[in-house]
Amino acid sequence: MLYFAYGSNLNHFQMKRRCKDSVFIKKVNLKNFRLTFRSKYRAADIEKKKNSIVPGGLFEISKGDEKKLDVYEDYPRLYKKYYFFYYGKKVMTYTMVKKTSFKFPTDRYLGIVNRGYKDCDIDKKYLKIALKGN
Repeated sequence: MLYFAYGSNLNHFQMKRRCKDSVFIKKVNLKNFRLTFRSKYRAADIEKKKNSIVPGGLFEISKGDEKKLDVYEDYPRLYKKYYFFYYGKKVMTYTMVKKTSFKFPTDRYLGIVNRGYKDCDIDKKYLKIALKGN
């Protein structure tokens, strides 16, 4: 199955450790969404926003990988699944259940996300916008 990562799972080392069968395919943009950080975990989330994009990584994952991600993402309590189509193919990602206010991520978490942006060759301008908390 196809999985869209936009936060710490962009980090190839972390993703491979968590999901041994995962294969990074390419970077893609999710349209009409924006990136933010929230919850007591100060973790990445996406929310609908017209004329905005969230850059991310498209991964091929196994059913076993999906189960591991479900545990990591605290599905269905913290995150729920969101599906969209990319060139006719169904893609799964996670979005937070409770849309709490912006919380700046920890240095450790932000370091993992930054490394993921580098691993996937994603422009950090969208990350910088998200970190302003608007």
